[in-house]
Amino acid sequence: MKIKVPKGGMSSVQPVISSASEGDPQYAVIDDRKRKRMLSNRESARRSRLKKKQYIDGLVNEVKHLQKENKEIEETAETVLQNYNRVESENQILRAQMAELNCKLEVYDCLFNITDDTGDLLVNSPQISDPLLNPWQHTYSSQPIMASANMGPTFF
Repeated sequence: MKIKVPKGGMSSVQPVISSASEGDPQYAVIDDRKRKRMLSNRESARRSRLKKKQYIDGLVNEVKHLQKENKEIEETAETVLQNYNRVESENQILRAQMAELNCKLEVYDCLFNITDDTGDLLVNSPQISDPLLNPWQHTYSSQPIMASANMGPTFF
């Protein structure tokens, strides 16, 4: 028995069955089974193609969703990077200002120490009488400082 199928496919093909004994009922049952199996296979293939199409459509939708999510993450990362760069630049400016202020403070401390040590430049400054608060002022300045000959050189 031969089944002839045209080159265009099986979508609209009616099988042409030829057998040596076309009138034999035994072969008619076999031909009927083959025909049912062919129809069943076609339906199964159609369902398989439909399922595959649905699967591919789901994958395409998932790709679109992931691409959108990826774009949103990239935009968020760009915003965070811009904010980081802005804050970093502000921090550099603040560090420079702090260094400048520290230099000014050192100059003012130095000037204050000079005026405090000489006493000439201070106007109306209160005198500290407690020797613990101002250790460089001696309370007994009228006493002479004694030194002995056996005192060697001292290094500070």
